[in-house]
Amino acid sequence: MLNKIRIGLFVALFAGANLVFAEVTKSCPPAAIQPTPETIQAAMRSASDHGFLWRISKDSHTSYLYGTIHVAKFDWMFPGPVVNQALRASDTIALELDMLDPDIQVQLSKGIAQFPETALPEALSKRMRQQADAVCVPYNSITNFAPVFQIDTLTLMVGSWDGLYAAYGIDSVLAGIGHSAKKTVVSLETPQLQLQLLQMKDSQETISLVQDSLDELESGRAHIFLNRIAKIWEKADYDEMSHFNEWCECLDTVIEREMMRRLLDDRNPNLAERIDAIHKSGKTVFAAVGSLHMFGPIGLPALMQKHGYRVERVDLQSK
Repeated sequence: MLNKIRIGLFVALFAGANLVFAEVTKSCPPAAIQPTPETIQAAMRSASDHGFLWRISKDSHTSYLYGTIHVAKFDWMFPGPVVNQALRASDTIALELDMLDPDIQVQLSKGIAQFPETALPEALSKRMRQQADAVCVPYNSITNFAPVFQIDTLTLMVGSWDGLYAAYGIDSVLAGIGHSAKKTVVSLETPQLQLQLLQMKDSQETISLVQDSLDELESGRAHIFLNRIAKIWEKADYDEMSHFNEWCECLDTVIEREMMRRLLDDRNPNLAERIDAIHKSGKTVFAAVGSLHMFGPIGLPALMQKHGYRVERVDLQSK
């Protein structure tokens, strides 16, 4: 179940990008709808708090950690009153990547074009085509991607049956809010680093990823997983997310555990150091990254505490 671990990073890279979405028919998942100014205003007025928020205090001022989700429903896009208050109090928004930065977009495009290709066995290519047909994605529209991006795109698309879209990803919305409010928006990582994390070690590992991911799609487990983690984020269910390792069924093999280490554990210390450096410069930081970075003994709240911060969790579930 390798793709369960990596799909969040893939969506973070492509949130706001022009991914292939299904055409609206009776047999296709519904497409993301471009909101009107009126629907945006209505959604902003009725917005509720979702996700996971912490206050971190050091050197006489306070910053914030916020656990996001990279695919979302339209109604979740806009911050609720508690999260919005933290945003207003901050002068700097720090994201894994600022996907509205033109330079970031150029670097991503170049990196994707240079991504290593792997020839798939005919049987896997046939299964990939069948899964593309199932979500109404023209297969020839994704064959210019490396196989790892093809399968990640198809895994992402199953969320659209439940109204979950990268186009509504929380990180991109926060970037837009930051730029519109003339706040400083910074990237905590680089496109090169994130693309390197998505790269498999060799062709056999790539084939194993595609095989495992197709099994997940064909069985419906990928759909169930995306829907479950989205509901946890919607409800701000801290306890359920805290037990992710126990129910995700994504740490059963050596390669799965290695991927978890690469995509989460190895990144968190560098993310913590970047957040600490910005805070030390006198800025009030609203640091928003994928929610899985926030949990466990080497999650960001625990690491910021080791950096000398007072860390307080804000319970959004009861707000």
